[in-house]
Amino acid sequence: MSDRRISGKSGTDLTLEYYDRNSDRFAADTMNVRFTEVQDRFLGYLAPGSLILDFGCGSGRDSRYFLSKGYAVEACDGSAEMVRIASQTAGIPVKQMLFEELKEEERYDGIFACSSILHVPFKKLPDILARMEKAVKKGGVIYVSFKYGTFEGVRSGRYFTDLNEERLEKLLAEAAGGKTPLCICKRWISGDVRPGREDEKWLNVILRREQ
Repeated sequence: MSDRRISGKSGTDLTLEYYDRNSDRFAADTMNVRFTEVQDRFLGYLAPGSLILDFGCGSGRDSRYFLSKGYAVEACDGSAEMVRIASQTAGIPVKQMLFEELKEEERYDGIFACSSILHVPFKKLPDILARMEKAVKKGGVIYVSFKYGTFEGVRSGRYFTDLNEERLEKLLAEAAGGKTPLCICKRWISGDVRPGREDEKWLNVILRREQ
């Protein structure tokens, strides 16, 4: 299913409504899963004390971890209920913001977008990624993750855009708009860290802004 409007609602509306309705359950399912391998791999590209944007922060799990390691963190999410929970989890103010509202320029050393921008339709992803590139400093890094594959549409009440290697390359080229694309520092496929979902595959990517 590729139509981003279902029963008169956009994929974004459906996704935000899902998280607002299921925020407590989603937080319980994700808050305490062990995710340090990915978090530490991302931090390995940053200097101590760097400023990180947790972009689509969900429960606030990653913000809390980065803060505990001495990094400065700003966090945002589109769901009002997830913002409430993340603020409590991380102990910092969390901004309610849609991805397309990101307008910072060369502010962050790194952006962490874990399982977040995958809810954006593919045709809108180049603009979102270009905004993320502008928001990091030169030499800054961006982590993104997507369910592995080629599906796009509504699944389990939310909109998903899955990526494989070919779709990732297309996204990077379109986001660059004729300029040099973001550099891929690291790309790997992993299993889901949540118990019972290890067979679900994820495409993880760390990108660097070089210009």
